[in-house]
Formats: sequence, C-alpha cells, structure tokens
Amino acid sequence: QVQLVESGGGLVQAGGSLRLSCAASGSIFSINAMGWYRERPGKQRELVATITSGGSTNYADSVKGRFTISRDNAKNSVYLQMNSLKPEDTAVYYCNAGSVLLISRVVEHSWGQGTQVTVSS
Repeated sequence: QVQLVESGGGLVQAGGSLRLSCAASGSIFSINAMGWYRERPGKQRELVATITSGGSTNYADSVKGRFTISRDNAKNSVYLQMNSLKPEDTAVYYCNAGSVLLISRVVEHSWGQGTQVTVSS
C-alpha cells in the first residue's frame, strides 16, 4: 500500500557530509512519525532519529549534534542531514514511516529498501 524510496547514500571520507532522502507514495491520508534506522556490520538495526508530524525530534546519543532529521509533509518526505561523519557511521540506513491509509484509516508501518553509507578513515 505504501512504498518508501530512499536516496542519497554513498562513500564519503571521515568528517564529510551526506544527505539522505526518503519519499513515501501510495494510498496515504497522512503520515505520523517518520524515522531513520541503521544496520551496522554485524549489529542489529538501531534507531538513528525520528520526527513526528508536528516536528518533534528524537536522536540516538551517538548522532546528537551531528545529524539532523527533517520532513516535508506536503511531499511525504523525510531527510537526514549527516555531518562530521565517522567510520562507525558506516551502515545501511533505512527509512521508516507510520502512514494512515487513505480509505481504511489504518496505520501501516513501512520500511524502505535501505541505502548504503560508507565512511572511510
């Protein structure tokens, strides 16, 4: 019902920046919280940052002060600006959204396909 498409990953040197984007499409009435998660090599998926429809944000301690999450409700999109990147930020980054479906008004939780971020030292 809802598809999330991420973009913006890539290879960057330590100290550099990347901006991830995620756009939701489908039979959407509205979107509640949106967020970014990541899977580092050999580790479980972990929360990076979330943002509510009203703009309240939450960050993992490891990225506070370096990453900024934002969203554009009109475009059903969420973004992650990543600055001062470190090698330990290397991971597959996934977008997540809780979408209220247009007809049923049921909340569907969706994941994107993931985008690789590699930070070289």
